[in-house]
Amino acid sequence: MATSAGLLLPLLLLGQPWAGAGAPGEAVVCAGNACYTAHWGKLSAAEAQSHCSKNGGNLATVKSEEEAWNIQRALAQLLELEEALEARMGKFWIGLQREKAKCLDSSLPLKGFSWVGGGEDTLYTNWNREVRSSCVSRRCVSLLLYLSLPSHASHLSKWSEGPCGTPNSPGSNIEGFVCKFSFKGMCQPLALGGPGRVEYRTPFQATSSSLDTVPFASVANVACGDGDEGREHYFLCKEKASDVFDWGSSGPLCVSPKYGCSFNNGGCQQDCFEGGDGSFRCGCRPGFRLLDDLVTCASRNPCSSSPCKGAATCVLGPHRKNYTCLCPQGYQLDSSQQDCVDVDECQDSPCPQECVNTPGGFHCECWVGYEPRGPGEEACQDVDECASGHSPCSQDCTNTDGSFHCFCKEGYVLAGEDGTQCLDVDECEGPEHGLCEGLCLNTQGSFRCSCLPGWELGPDGVSCTAGSTSLAPQTGPPQGEDMGDREGNLVYSSTISRPTGDSEGTSKEPPTMKRPSLPSEAPTTLTAPDMLAPSGPPGEWMESITHHPKATTDRGENMDEAKQSDNGTDGQKLLLFYILGTVVAILLLLALALGLLVYRKRKAKREEEKEKKPQNAADSYSWAPERAENRALENQYSPTPGTDC
Repeated sequence: MATSAGLLLPLLLLGQPWAGAGAPGEAVVCAGNACYTAHWGKLSAAEAQSHCSKNGGNLATVKSEEEAWNIQRALAQLLELEEALEARMGKFWIGLQREKAKCLDSSLPLKGFSWVGGGEDTLYTNWNREVRSSCVSRRCVSLLLYLSLPSHASHLSKWSEGPCGTPNSPGSNIEGFVCKFSFKGMCQPLALGGPGRVEYRTPFQATSSSLDTVPFASVANVACGDGDEGREHYFLCKEKASDVFDWGSSGPLCVSPKYGCSFNNGGCQQDCFEGGDGSFRCGCRPGFRLLDDLVTCASRNPCSSSPCKGAATCVLGPHRKNYTCLCPQGYQLDSSQQDCVDVDECQDSPCPQECVNTPGGFHCECWVGYEPRGPGEEACQDVDECASGHSPCSQDCTNTDGSFHCFCKEGYVLAGEDGTQCLDVDECEGPEHGLCEGLCLNTQGSFRCSCLPGWELGPDGVSCTAGSTSLAPQTGPPQGEDMGDREGNLVYSSTISRPTGDSEGTSKEPPTMKRPSLPSEAPTTLTAPDMLAPSGPPGEWMESITHHPKATTDRGENMDEAKQSDNGTDGQKLLLFYILGTVVAILLLLALALGLLVYRKRKAKREEEKEKKPQNAADSYSWAPERAENRALENQYSPTPGTDC
């Protein structure tokens, strides 16, 4: 076969020498309509992308598991070129990056990252661990590869994200990068029917002697013969027809009658048939046909090899020469045009409220507070949360569009974490307490005023007036007057409404009584607390039974009203606590006064004793004890006995 002059032009344009099975430090794998090259080099992500783009490519994408395996094969070939590797982990840049100020989006498979070559986000991921949430710097993704493992193509490398590096500091453990080059189509490798060698020079300046498919516009150099003196042939992969790519050659190359079909099956893809004169030809099995290159066989039914994947269905094209993959409703073809991916119908907002995407379809849902109008209907209607028997509020409820609102009656306020309960307002702790001149007693939703024994509640229900009797013990009721409430009973007023309208609150607590403030004309001499004892219904005080054997009954109707307005015996207990507290306070004061009195008496006694002592100068001296006169000592001037003066 003579070399065509038209094929010399690509060689001159390439202008690169032919050498080896690939440039030093790189490996090439071609599959589908793309080629992947793996390179050694401690470069930053930007430098690696620049190296790939100079030859017409980008840092590699990993958009499917099939593509991940192709890249893994390229990395395995790269490691095989090195004789000895240190036992450590290396990182190789791929084309997945996230720009500065673009934050993590955990709801997306790519976490907010995007491919440098463009294109839509993909569902396939292989993250090594949770992606770091950082928005202050650019982040890049690399493949983790254990350099010491003997079999690198048996498992897929994990994704690791981190800083993109700089020219002086490419990043921790960065060892190289992976490029991807996409093409319009591919040619099948050239078949050799006899001894020889073939080398392919790709448009991205890579050379290799073994490619599964050869990219469009690649040049092949074929040297036939057992030695260096063999014949050389040059071929160009070009587009013969629409989506049909061929070398422009027919029959096996480097054929030799010496070997016939015994060498590499004569270069035939399927069957090799020898002639009587040492010649041979290629043939195909039933169901296949021989292509124009007289070497390759293609199925008469392109769909027989199941080229479509997943839910895709293979449909034959015109003249049964090609096929098309079709997807069921709710799916669409992916970038490979051989598999199907789900269509997100919710992007078109088909639902009046909430849309939930499902594999191959979607369904509509109503927001909280709404419900479907009927079975199978997509329209939503408001739910009446305040309907009878279903109200979440403890008192009053108002329905709103999609929700509800609770409010309380006068004398209550909203309470609880969800704002559905009502708590009673203690008016006796607020400004209403000042309305009562005597005692203030809180009630459910309101309050009432009352007076101390010996005082009467005025007609206005808040003031107290002095009665005709005191609280001193009596042996019997005064004659000629109605004792009634003046005999020591605590007088209540009717329930007093809140002075200011408040639409919030409820309570379950018993009424409470606050310490009264006496009017200015109240008597200051009262009976000792231990002479008073609670008796009768809550809120009613009577004098001790020792001094008042008979209970007052002259005003029974008023007492019945007080009983009906109180809750059980709670008022009586509170009054008893008030009395006991007063007694304890008085006892403490008496003990304090007694201690002070004892202290003063002792001090006075010490001062009195001090005043009775003598106050002369001799008080500070002590007298010596008296002794008898010593007769032995005599006056030396006295006459001697027996002599005359």
